[in-house]
Amino acid sequence: MKWLYWWRGKSVSPIFEYIDYRRYMQAFYDERKRTSAFTWREFSRIAGFSSSNYMKLVCDGKSRLSKAGVERVADAMELDGGAKEYFREMVAFADARDEGKRRDAFAKMQLLAKENKVRTLAADAYAYFSKWYNPVLRELAPMNPGVKPMELSKMCYPELSATEIRKSLDFMVQAGLLQKQDEYHYRQSEKVVTGVAGKVPPAMRPMHRQMAELAVDALENIPVDERRFAGMTMGISRRTFLRIAHEVEMFRRKIIAIASEEKRAEQVYRLNLQLFPLTRPQGGCHE
Repeated sequence: MKWLYWWRGKSVSPIFEYIDYRRYMQAFYDERKRTSAFTWREFSRIAGFSSSNYMKLVCDGKSRLSKAGVERVADAMELDGGAKEYFREMVAFADARDEGKRRDAFAKMQLLAKENKVRTLAADAYAYFSKWYNPVLRELAPMNPGVKPMELSKMCYPELSATEIRKSLDFMVQAGLLQKQDEYHYRQSEKVVTGVAGKVPPAMRPMHRQMAELAVDALENIPVDERRFAGMTMGISRRTFLRIAHEVEMFRRKIIAIASEEKRAEQVYRLNLQLFPLTRPQGGCHE
C-alpha cells in the first residue's frame, strides 16, 4: 500500500520516500498552499499549537517537536498506521544526539518502507555517507583496475580490512555509485558526488564527524609537505558571517570543478571546510 495524499488531482509523494521529516512537512504545506488558502497559522492551529508560526519554525529547523508534538503534527497531516509510525522514526532520526539511536531509527525507517513496498530514496545517501571510506574507495578502486580488496586495504590510511573493502564496493555497485566492468574493475557512474551547501542534513553528519577525526590524526602523522592546515579566529557580525559563508561555498564549487577535470588521479585527498562559532552571539540573538 502506498500512502498518497491528494488535493485537486496532485499528490505529495509517499512519506516513505522521505528521510527528513521537515521536508515532508514542507511538502505537505506547499501542496495545501497550492490548492487552497492554507497558511502556517492554519497549520499550527490544526496541530494544536498556540504559536501561529510554530510549524514554520519547525520546518526551518529553528525548533523541534516534542513527543506530544510529533503526534499532533502527524494527526494534522492525517497520517495513521505505518505512515504515522514512519513519521515518528523520521523525527527520532533527525533529532537523535546519539549515533546509535540515529542508526536504530534509520533501520526502523527502512523496515517500514520495505513493509509498505516503497523504497526510501534517500537510504543509499545515508548508507554512503555513514562510512568515511565509501567516498575514498569510490575514488581509489577505479584508479587501480584489477587490484584486489586486500591490496586496496593497504593503500588506505588508516588501513581497512578486505571485508570492509568488499562490502563497500558491493554496496556502491548496488546503489549505482560504481559500475563493475569486470573482476576488480570499477568505473564511476558520475565524476563527482557531493553534499549540498548550507545546513548539514542528517545523512552527512557521520561523514563530517569521521573526517574531522581523521584530520586530527593526519595533523600528528602525515608529513607537513603532504598536508595543508590553516585557520584563523576572528570577531565578526552575522552579516559578515553570511558573506564569508558565501565565499566558502564559491571556493568549494571551484575546487569541485578543478577536481572534476582530473584525467589521471594518483592519490585520494580530503578537503575539510569549516566555519563555526566559538562564542554565543551577544544579547542571545543574531543582529
